[in-house]
Amino acid sequence: MLEVSQLSLRYGRHLALNEVSVQASEGETVVILGANGAGKSSLLKAIGGLVPAEAGSSVTLDGQPLIGVAAHRIPEMGVALVPEGRGVFGDLTVEENLLLGANPKRARATEANRHALVYELFPRLSERKRQMVRTMSGGEQQMVAIGRALMSNPRFLLLDEPSLGLAPIVVKELFGALRRVKETGVGMLVVEQNVSISLSIADRGYLMEAGRIVGEGSAEQLKGDEAVQRAFLGV
Repeated sequence: MLEVSQLSLRYGRHLALNEVSVQASEGETVVILGANGAGKSSLLKAIGGLVPAEAGSSVTLDGQPLIGVAAHRIPEMGVALVPEGRGVFGDLTVEENLLLGANPKRARATEANRHALVYELFPRLSERKRQMVRTMSGGEQQMVAIGRALMSNPRFLLLDEPSLGLAPIVVKELFGALRRVKETGVGMLVVEQNVSISLSIADRGYLMEAGRIVGEGSAEQLKGDEAVQRAFLGV
């Protein structure tokens, strides 16, 4: 269980997260919905150790605290973040980016299997394994970013706006791959602007507004919620 409890976060005087509590069970896909500026990305950054949380905040994985753990140690504990903007190494090849993802000790015993899985999920990467990532399209770079995170053998994958700036056909391909990732038992916490497609792969979801959780429910409940439909689905 990945559990966030009473998580608060400030950027200077600005309160970005206000006592946020969410959880995701092993193998579960949970989506975080909200308008721009709601605090969704800040939530993932706090879980991933990229920004410090306020005193009294709690983030745990099976009861082990993640707050205070250095960001580069979080993947070793089984949580991998795919940040908004991808964060790939553009002057390295696809293969080199993926191998960097396998650096945690927890990943080394299963490196060969993970490598095969990534190329099965994203055949285009297998075809272009020696290509410099900076020369690839945005969709291909996102595939590299997700593949690199999967190489760390994560129990939970944190995805920040994976479809941002991508063509609809690429988004469909990407989320098809994420459905297959889900089938492998990896849990996912997804922040996504494309609400319809994110709910199609999610088990549950939370609604965020102004740094707080203001609602939650199963994916089916959220799809049928009139407020969600008006705010996010254009119904």
